[in-house]
Parts: sequence; C-alpha cells; structure tokens
Amino acid sequence: MISRRNIRVKVMQLLYIIETVHDEQAFKNPVNELQKQIDQSGELFIYLIYFLTEVARYAETDSIHRASKNITSHDDLNVNTKISGNQFLWEILESTSFKKALEINKPQSSIDKNLLHKVYNSLVETPEYEAYVSEQNREKKKEKEILQFIFTNLMLPSESFESHIEELFSNWDDDGEMMSQLVLNFLQRPAAYNLQQIISPDKWLFAKTLLTTVIDKKEFTLELIKPKLKNWDADRIALLDMIIISMGICELLFFETIPTKVTINEYIDLAKDYSTPQSGQFVNGILDNIHKELMSEGKIQKIDFKPKAH
Repeated sequence: MISRRNIRVKVMQLLYIIETVHDEQAFKNPVNELQKQIDQSGELFIYLIYFLTEVARYAETDSIHRASKNITSHDDLNVNTKISGNQFLWEILESTSFKKALEINKPQSSIDKNLLHKVYNSLVETPEYEAYVSEQNREKKKEKEILQFIFTNLMLPSESFESHIEELFSNWDDDGEMMSQLVLNFLQRPAAYNLQQIISPDKWLFAKTLLTTVIDKKEFTLELIKPKLKNWDADRIALLDMIIISMGICELLFFETIPTKVTINEYIDLAKDYSTPQSGQFVNGILDNIHKELMSEGKIQKIDFKPKAH
C-alpha cells in the first residue's frame, strides 16, 4: 500500500530527527526505528478505516435507539438505514484482513462514541446523504462516493476528529497527507488489500536500503555537494534540503533500477512540499549539477527495469 514516495518521506523525516536530536543512543538502530514508524502508520491507517465503517454502520444504531424511545415520532420509526448495507462497507467488514486487524489492533477500544455520533449526525444533514438514500438502487459508483464523502468532507475537516486522532496517534502530523491518499486508494478495491502488510517486501527492502545508504554515505555525499554551494549562502541552506539532496545522490548512484529522471523529480517535489519556498529550485539546481557531473564521469550505471509506481 505504501508507495515509494511515502517511503522517501518516511526516510527523510527519520533522517531529520536523527540529525536534530543529537542523541546517538536514541537511534542506535535506525532500521528498527523506521520499522516502528511504519508499524505506527499501519495502526493509524486501520483506525481511520474502522472509524469510517462505524460512521456508515451508525445508521442501524441510530434506528434502534430512536425506535426504543418512550415517545416516538414518524421520523424515529423511519430512519433510513440504506448506508449500513453499502457494498463497499461490507467488502471491508467481511474481509479476512479487516477482521484480523480488529483482533490484533483493537481499534474498537479507542473509538469515541460521542464523536462518532457527531460525525454521523453531520452526515445525515448533508444534501449528499439525502441524495444517496433517496436512490432506490445501489449504483456501485455512488456506493463508493458516499464513503469517500464521509472521509474527505466530514472526518478530515473536523477539528474534533483531528484532535481525537492527534491524541491517539503522535504520527498524525507526519502521516496525515499519506493517510488521506491511502484510505481513498483502499476504498477503490477494499477486498484486495491485506491490512497486515502496509508495506510490501520489495518496498521494505527499498526503505531500509535507502535509509542505511544515506547514513553510511553521509561524508561521501557531502563532499559531492560542497563544491556546488558556491552561489548559495551556506548558513541559510535548510538542513532538510541537504538531507533531500543526499537521498537523491544515493538513489542516483546506488539504486540501479530507478531512472535518474524519476529520482530527480521525486526529490524536487519533496523539497517543494516539505521544505522552504526556495527549496525546489535549490534542490533542482544542485541535484541536476551533480547528476551531470556523475554522468560525465561514467559513475551512474542503470540497468533495464520494468516501470513501477513511485
């Protein structure tokens, strides 16, 4: 599920922590720390999915609760529970990996029922929900869209929900953007996902190799970067930019199946998204310069590869 871009972000964040904490004992085994962070991402991902399913299922809870009142209105006795039978919802609920995730991660023990009720109430008041329940049939596209709507329009923008997630998961600030995309991807084909494997073996190999290579080659990459800083104020160069450039150099030199163009574009994008407003231009200039130099010296060797998602 985690893409190479997600991995680059994770490695970049961990390298930044290592550089700024100044505690050698804190990260004696950076690979273990990376695994721990990826595991935390998996737990967060599962909780987001679980909360979403509970919002959709809450129609049944609401129906039972309102029907059991001492004095019931017409609306109390006619709660529309269509969403509880949502096709994609039941693909999730019936999947073996989701059931196993509930047993292992126990997201149900952290659920905030008041918040769940609040999100559901927000849902039923929306025109999107009214349009959904008014349809007699179950069009696959609309089944998926209503779950996407709950996640992107009701859960993520909610300050109460964000506070709840931040309280449960310290990695939310780092993982929020990645989680948004992962959940939306998951909703396309939920039954096809293995929630016990948020990262595939080949991507885990890429992740730990990238991390250890950047650490092991730190002095080497610094020597390549220094001569290219003549036109830049060294004191104003962001630490994150230096880390991003070092990662880019390591990919250019030591990851022979990743095309150079992909590497350079990926790290320019990371600089734009995570560093300063000038970082994209800076990283582009330095990496391009180093790339040309290494190519002219015949130091970059790439082998045939099959294109993969990055």
